[in-house]
Amino acid sequence: MAKELKVEEKLKHLYELQKVDSKITEIEILKGELPMEVRDLEDSIVAMEQRIEKQKGQLEDFQGQISMYNANISEAEGLIKRYEKQLDEVKNNREYDALTKELELARLDIQLAEKRIRDTTGKLESKEETVSANEAKLVSKREDLELKKKELEEIISKTEAEEEKLGKKRMRSQKKIDTKLYDRYERIRKQYKNGLAIVHVERESCGGCFNSIPPQTQLEITLRQRIISCEHCGRILVDDNIQTSLEKLKAKEEA
Repeated sequence: MAKELKVEEKLKHLYELQKVDSKITEIEILKGELPMEVRDLEDSIVAMEQRIEKQKGQLEDFQGQISMYNANISEAEGLIKRYEKQLDEVKNNREYDALTKELELARLDIQLAEKRIRDTTGKLESKEETVSANEAKLVSKREDLELKKKELEEIISKTEAEEEKLGKKRMRSQKKIDTKLYDRYERIRKQYKNGLAIVHVERESCGGCFNSIPPQTQLEITLRQRIISCEHCGRILVDDNIQTSLEKLKAKEEA
């Protein structure tokens, strides 16, 4: 059965883990919002590409409609020529009236087709402008993405070795802490943006929320006989000499 660690040793290991996590957080801050910006830009580019493809499909539809209307005009013009030729050969008023009616309908068909061509051409030109503007935006977004990717890659290349080293160090530190205490540490850490679950007592106050710590509590923190949390923010409190004690503990473990 593993030997139960003293409270002082538990605090030292927690403090060591907090130091590692703080360094990892510093690297994440260095990267800033770049990873999220890169993902957002990639998603935006995919969505815009799909939108442009859809709009190009609409352009093809408009062009197809215009071709159909032109074909209708050609057909109507052919009918008009035929009807006009037949008018010269009519033998009675009934045939004349029938041909005149057909000529009128054919001319109306041409007028309607021409109107639809004008309307569809307007839609086509408007959609072409939209596609052109979106393609320009897409080019700009791709250029922006490449710049942000390059910037992120440069940061990653500088910090990759350190992150790997910190990751291994974190695993070693975590193994020294029992599961229940580690879970408590993680719960506290996730409550705060800076990820600080372990803080010093600074000027008789909590180093996390800066609320005053009673003298008796300060003394107990210095004695390290139990794990003490700030009654205001819940962070675990340690004294200023914890770093020196941690270094002595590490030297003892390595001896």
